[in-house]
Amino acid sequence: MITVGVSLKMYFSHARTLEWAASVAGIARRHPAVRSGAASLFVVPTFPALVPVREVLGDAPVLLGAQDLAWADEGAYTGEVSGAELREIGVDLVEIGHAERRSLFHETDDDIAAKVRAAFRNRLRPLICVGEASRASRAETVAEVTARLDRAVSTAVADGLAGPVIVAYEPVWAIGAPAPAPDEHIVAVLGGIEQHLEGRPELRGSAVVYGGSAGPGLLTRGQGRIGGLFLGRFAHDPAAIETVLDEVAALD
Repeated sequence: MITVGVSLKMYFSHARTLEWAASVAGIARRHPAVRSGAASLFVVPTFPALVPVREVLGDAPVLLGAQDLAWADEGAYTGEVSGAELREIGVDLVEIGHAERRSLFHETDDDIAAKVRAAFRNRLRPLICVGEASRASRAETVAEVTARLDRAVSTAVADGLAGPVIVAYEPVWAIGAPAPAPDEHIVAVLGGIEQHLEGRPELRGSAVVYGGSAGPGLLTRGQGRIGGLFLGRFAHDPAAIETVLDEVAALD
């Protein structure tokens, strides 16, 4: 199965988000790649849109994700959103550790590990973002991102809470760039992460996807060696999502 997801970050108005979600739901209901199980599709809108997007998606085979969560489940944490409430409103997965959260909001490895633990505690699948700040060799990159992944799951593993995750490899130097990282680099790093996960039985069933200026055409060029995409601005037009799903169907 190839995993395809989209984060809207903070680009859309509320009305546009709902229109976009309705279009994606329609694509998911009719597309053979989703209907056959060849592709798994998820969307990650803003917090205010989660409940209405859940309603818009209805019975469409689309998972709903949140862009962040608090490390605590309740309490005097003004402005935070708990994993317990996210689960209550029907969220399936939660994005944790994006490079923008690290750079803009100064999230540390300890913060991210606590959030991963909170996600597992509330039966939310963590979507853990990892990536190197500057270009390095493939071996160096694999070592760096798998070490970051290990730190992210460390607390949950120690507490016996860990389970399947989605690992989004997003090289920081490729986020927002005109084009993604070189194809062979992507394939090599994703393969290294997958191999690392094979040695982590507590994370069995995890998926590995590529983000960082990902868009249509990458799966085709990867020739079945890329297990999924985490799309951003290139999926603001729902037609691009359908194009990516067409690529999945062609690879199946």
